[in-house]
Amino acid sequence: MTDPVPPPVDTASSRRTRHIGLLIFDDVEELDAVGPWEVLSYWTLHHPEDGWTVSCVSRDGRPVRAAKGLTLGAHHSFETMPPLDVLIHPGGQGTRRLMRDPDHLAWVRGQRGSVRLVTSVCTGALVYAAAGLLTGRPATTHWESLDLVTQLDPSIVLRPDARFVDDGDVITSAGVSAGIDMALHLVARLAGTERAREVRRAIQYDPQPPV
Repeated sequence: MTDPVPPPVDTASSRRTRHIGLLIFDDVEELDAVGPWEVLSYWTLHHPEDGWTVSCVSRDGRPVRAAKGLTLGAHHSFETMPPLDVLIHPGGQGTRRLMRDPDHLAWVRGQRGSVRLVTSVCTGALVYAAAGLLTGRPATTHWESLDLVTQLDPSIVLRPDARFVDDGDVITSAGVSAGIDMALHLVARLAGTERAREVRRAIQYDPQPPV
């Protein structure tokens, strides 16, 4: 089970456009990034009145090579990106390097200090765990990495059966396709349940596994 959807944030009264940054990096899992991108880009493009934008961010602003060979382009570098209101950290094999990269962990901690909502997909939670963002908190990740999360921080309260875990200012999701569920939940939090249902219908997301 997942936590109930909190009331939507009132964005209509805000004159400032709010920004969602989707991090990309070499060996990012494709659907970890592209799944949330599909949800959030549809929402923000079709409903600019909600006051949100989404962009892809890489360390240097250059394209990255994803885990299965797809090249993904970035809109911004760490230096040129606008101030973020939401950060999404996908997973993939590249997180094994990033979770041991002191510069990257310092950047993540710095973002946590200024970004009001941080989220992860799949093994993006490993980076958050290594950075100390999940200490004593409920979280989830890809089922194959649950033990590694515990090794990084035994205080994390794992919810292995959850598609995503909303702990207020931190949301983690399970593996790969669960990022779509998390992104739809994010739309519900930021713009309301009906908006999220509209997006879900538009992208025809209605999982009914054939096997």
